[in-house]
Amino acid sequence: MGMTMTQKILAAHAGLDSVKAGQLIMAKLDVVMANDITGPMALPIFRQMADQVYDKDKVVLVPDHFTPNKDIKSAENSKAIREFAKAQGLTWYFEQGKSGVEHAILPEAGVVAAGECIIGADSHTCTYGALGAFSTGVGTTDIATGMATGELWFKVPSAVKFVLTGKPGPYVSGKDIIIHIIGKIGVDGALYKSMEFTGDGIANLSMDDRFTMANMAIEAGAKNGIFPVDDTAKAYLNEHTKKSYHIYEADQDAEYEETVEIDLSEVRPTIAFPHLPGNAKTIDEIEAMDPIRIDQVVIGSCTNGRMEDMRKAAAILKGHTVHPDVRVMVVPATQKIYKQCIAEGLLDIFVDAGCAVNTPSCGPCMGGHMGVMAAGEKCVSTTNRNFVGRMGHVDSLIYLASPEVAAASAIAGCIANPEKVGDRS
Repeated sequence: MGMTMTQKILAAHAGLDSVKAGQLIMAKLDVVMANDITGPMALPIFRQMADQVYDKDKVVLVPDHFTPNKDIKSAENSKAIREFAKAQGLTWYFEQGKSGVEHAILPEAGVVAAGECIIGADSHTCTYGALGAFSTGVGTTDIATGMATGELWFKVPSAVKFVLTGKPGPYVSGKDIIIHIIGKIGVDGALYKSMEFTGDGIANLSMDDRFTMANMAIEAGAKNGIFPVDDTAKAYLNEHTKKSYHIYEADQDAEYEETVEIDLSEVRPTIAFPHLPGNAKTIDEIEAMDPIRIDQVVIGSCTNGRMEDMRKAAAILKGHTVHPDVRVMVVPATQKIYKQCIAEGLLDIFVDAGCAVNTPSCGPCMGGHMGVMAAGEKCVSTTNRNFVGRMGHVDSLIYLASPEVAAASAIAGCIANPEKVGDRS
């Protein structure tokens, strides 16, 4: 029996000719990443195991969750990884002002590449599967082990194959597609499995679409999400990384537990209602309901804070004003994206519309800072999770959506259809 993309990458990194689902392996690591929450917790464990990291070019630290530091504790956490990075001589330490949200800055800076085995002490590390890498989130003990030894054990995952066909409509993006998929299979529909995306519809998805979809694979319980390395991915890699990379393709006789077919032309703008990413409803279903009034909109995060997301939101907001009962935060995911927004005049559009534009940070996504909600408040957010209390008070409500739905809702004051607000062919 053949192997899936994920299984081929794991076999290569374990020094084996082949692996099968359920097999326990030790794999060599190409990138080990932690942030300002998980990094400080890993350091005491690391120091019990080693004095030096296994490779200063492969251990990456990104302060992004509580930065700019919101209080003394977050400042101490950032200081801990800053001093560690300096003492260890790490090549990849992304300081505030030169950085961004980890899952946006690592691909942008060329830290991650196709065919690699990557772990991160953050559950949305699966983002890099958009580049054809095996990439997964782990706990702080595993990160410390990876930092010290450059190896980690894995149970080889089985796989679910998603065959994407057709072309998305003008107001449908990767966010709508992945919420549609999670709504279809459930939040445990790919539990400890690899979500492997295939089909000719992938050619109609931008890299930003793919990053968004791989990012939210974890919301279906997946071990990882992964895309084939086509011409679009190669162009991105060649632009962003100086690394050599290896392209793996699934065998024709690879075994999948399930095959799910998705016609992208049939996917509608889709929103995840509280309190699960799988609680999916189309904009058509929502328009048949009484209006859902909102208090806040967040446009940004490792899921939807990239350049394409900024452009889509700005295209909706241009010439409009945010509803008087709504406050809006726009958070470009990296400094480079922030500067590009300035160059293209997008910041003028956001500010003129009445949005607050924040420095790159995870901030509001997990209720850390810059956008914490009070009891009873409702938010339309382009982030990735809408669990109880995720963005503030346990009685607040989060609706996950694309940048275009978020922008349209900011104008309307309720969850709104971007097809009826924007003017894009």
